[in-house]
Amino acid sequence: MKNKYLPEVILGGILILLLTLFLNPFKLYMADMYLMMIAAGLIVAFAIFAGFIWKEKGRDERETWHIMLSGRMAFLAGALVLVVAILVESFKHQAPDPWLVAALGVMVLAKIIGRIYNQINN
Repeated sequence: MKNKYLPEVILGGILILLLTLFLNPFKLYMADMYLMMIAAGLIVAFAIFAGFIWKEKGRDERETWHIMLSGRMAFLAGALVLVVAILVESFKHQAPDPWLVAALGVMVLAKIIGRIYNQINN
């Protein structure tokens, strides 16, 4: 039986690897060309990953429930990381990075708007 999750797992791993390279873990000099190649790879990998997520459909109620549950877990994990990052920066007596606050705000607004849209149209 073919593993239908293999492409998503491989793509997710590539995406995490590219994100890790942005942290410059090997303390290499990040030349502009190197940085642009990583950025382009990240954009392409994320676009493909988003396509996998967007086309995801359950064949029955159980699969649909699993898809919704994994989406909830991903949302809560992302929101938790952002909240912790905002709190850590605040406890250092500095204003949190506006990108952290904006990302959390966009996540919450998208969740609310998506829920209202789906209740009205379904």
